[in-house]
Amino acid sequence: MTTAFHERVSRELAEIDAQGLTKPERVIHSRQGPVIKVGGREVLNFCANNYLGLAGDERVVAAGTNAAEVYGAGTASVRFICGTMEIHKQLERAIAGYLGFEDAILFAAAFDANGGIFEPLFGAEDAIVSDSLNHASIIDGVRLCKAKRYRFANSDMADLEAQLKQARADGARDIIIATDGAFSMDGYIAKLDQVRALADQYGALVMVDDCHATGFLGEGGRGSFAHHGVKVDFVTGTFGKALGGAMGGFICATSEVVQLLKQRARPYLFSNALSPAVCGASLEAIRIAQGEEGDRLRTRLSANAHRFRSAMTEAGFDLLPGEHPIIPVMLGDAKLAQDFAARMLELGVYVIGFSFPVVPRGAARIRTQMSAAHTFEHIDKAVAAFTQAGKELGVI
Repeated sequence: MTTAFHERVSRELAEIDAQGLTKPERVIHSRQGPVIKVGGREVLNFCANNYLGLAGDERVVAAGTNAAEVYGAGTASVRFICGTMEIHKQLERAIAGYLGFEDAILFAAAFDANGGIFEPLFGAEDAIVSDSLNHASIIDGVRLCKAKRYRFANSDMADLEAQLKQARADGARDIIIATDGAFSMDGYIAKLDQVRALADQYGALVMVDDCHATGFLGEGGRGSFAHHGVKVDFVTGTFGKALGGAMGGFICATSEVVQLLKQRARPYLFSNALSPAVCGASLEAIRIAQGEEGDRLRTRLSANAHRFRSAMTEAGFDLLPGEHPIIPVMLGDAKLAQDFAARMLELGVYVIGFSFPVVPRGAARIRTQMSAAHTFEHIDKAVAAFTQAGKELGVI
């Protein structure tokens, strides 16, 4: 590496910092939960994807530990060589059964699931119609595929129909509509009932990334498609959020689609299998989520989101509308978002400022996320801290 290269890297880092876009990493010294230890003291945590509060649940932790004791730390192999263990098949059956599909395929990360779904299934004769606010992993997955690409404005059904018409006019063999089930930066839930209707009208398939929906949206927590009472053709998701908070991704589909993905999906073929501990923890999280306890956790999560949203609106903050437990507090300026998050930490609440390129320029925000593990007392304390910081920084 040359001196000029290092100087260029240094200049770019300095520019990122000057724009208020640096994303700091704060070290946590406890397990994930509504209260965590940061910098030697306990603070309220309002930015984890721990929707059902299972990431630190003793049963989930114990299940992961037990799986590691039986199967070891890892597989030391990819699935098709000698990396498929009984617990991998159990997890595939469990997640497919929970979400109502024939089969599932596991990946090291949900990013890999979205990166691996398009290229094996669709070619240059096909078309992918993608929502403009889709997660980066969907965007990258589409880029790896040779299919023609069409883009529609976020949840704009008129634009979606226009793109479907264009894809058909262009002679597409198969068309797939790709969308987040819940958009992670905004908390918007996709209009899957309308998406499904248009897909049926134009003979298209529907793929949904339900990372921010599986476990807590819809009947039984089966996701955004269950929330709207429709069926979709492919669901991608994660075990790194509501279902235990560990890591790993999956695709649910028909058995034949899963078998083809296992033969052709590069992130699956060339990555080590999920560790047994992740599989064990995820299996226990699924067991909890799909039962009566899961219903109670989902009810509590919804109540927490409603309480926080109502109190913050009353305090005068600009919130994006919605019903999802992701509740963005809009600030606009990137540096203000960073300063606000820093002040909140001083006040005992851990939140993060989101800015470009994670969100559009001029749309910086504090993205808060509710958990079933939060109490009303936690929420009221967080709102009080937001109010104090908001007044100090001239936001309200």
